[in-house]
Amino acid sequence: MKALAAALFGRRTRRRWIHLILGGALAMPYVFVGSVVVGPLFGDSNVFGSLGAQLSAFAVGLPLAAITALFPLTRPMSVAAVRALCGVPDEALAEGPARTRAARGRTVAWFTLHLGLGGVVSGMSLALPPFAGFLIALPFAPALRDRGSGAPAFFDAPWWLALSPFVGLAGLVALAGCAAAAGGLLARWAPDLLGPTPADRLAAAEQRAADLAVRNRLARELHDSVGHALSAVTLQASAARRVLDHDPEFVREALAAIEDTTRRTVGELDAVLGVLRETGDGAARPTAPAPTLAADLDGLLRRTQAGGLRVAAAVDMDPGALPPLVSREAYRIVQEALSNALRHGGDDTSVTLRIALDGPDLAVTAENPLPSRSTAARPGGGHGLRGIADRARLLGGTADAGPRDGTWRLDVRLPLKGQQ
Repeated sequence: MKALAAALFGRRTRRRWIHLILGGALAMPYVFVGSVVVGPLFGDSNVFGSLGAQLSAFAVGLPLAAITALFPLTRPMSVAAVRALCGVPDEALAEGPARTRAARGRTVAWFTLHLGLGGVVSGMSLALPPFAGFLIALPFAPALRDRGSGAPAFFDAPWWLALSPFVGLAGLVALAGCAAAAGGLLARWAPDLLGPTPADRLAAAEQRAADLAVRNRLARELHDSVGHALSAVTLQASAARRVLDHDPEFVREALAAIEDTTRRTVGELDAVLGVLRETGDGAARPTAPAPTLAADLDGLLRRTQAGGLRVAAAVDMDPGALPPLVSREAYRIVQEALSNALRHGGDDTSVTLRIALDGPDLAVTAENPLPSRSTAARPGGGHGLRGIADRARLLGGTADAGPRDGTWRLDVRLPLKGQQ
């Protein structure tokens, strides 16, 4: 009994009933238009005084509702109402307007069904409760049985007076049952008619992939810029501490290098976070320019050498002639190669860096001695080589790294053709 009461009058059923009433309210403008059409056919300007005229106006209005359901906002509006009132899981419903003809057809079917069932249940909700209340009160109010009011003769019959309260209650239960059944049908059909199509799933997957690409790009940029700066500043401060008592000039140079490194990194951090900054109109806020091989390689080498890393760099080409995208990515690759050497190479590490043209490609090669056991486990690594490989792959290039003949060698090829 309790389960039956919950099914007929529970919270979920009541919310679905409200959803049906909403459908009835949306159907009313179409019914009014239908009444203008069918009114002359019944010879009565007051269509709502005749049940047959009302049903005819309703039948004319539903096709009009189906036509308006072709508007793009119909599906988002319907989905929002279903999520709020019908208890359908979010993942079972589509996002945004219908994109395909089949999806638009299902949206039209849903809208028409919602308005049709909603109109019927709304009409019953308006008519049955007052009539049921009349029947329940009939045995206790003799004035309701007055023949002068047009009441049927059997209203005074004892058998009817005994049954009328039960008939009224049965009518209310029947109304609740019809509303529960109609609401349950709509909730069951909602995923089929308003659920995501293959095109919707593809669009959602593409959006998730785009969001993931932005997050990966941000993580890669932060790792390369901030990670390199922290490694350089740590080694610069360590070198300055060791000679603090007997070489103040070196300490002064190390502190100046730390200041320059941190100032530069703040600018790079602003450029990296610029991908997340947007104004209200969607335009990106002005940020510091991203570093490039042409403009920033010399400063990168100078700051790295101030940390104690010996760098022998050979640049056998004009960095200014590189496409901007290649120049930016090549700078980050060189930066990460030097960072790895700083983190893992020990105090006396030297790096041989060569940047040159190799046919249609830009070749970036970095070599440093393999780290000793005492320095190989320094924290901070693990993602740099993956980031280098990702950058090279995004440009259509290759990246190869590993031990060779007692050294650690990084070899990157970035194609120049077709880059901007």
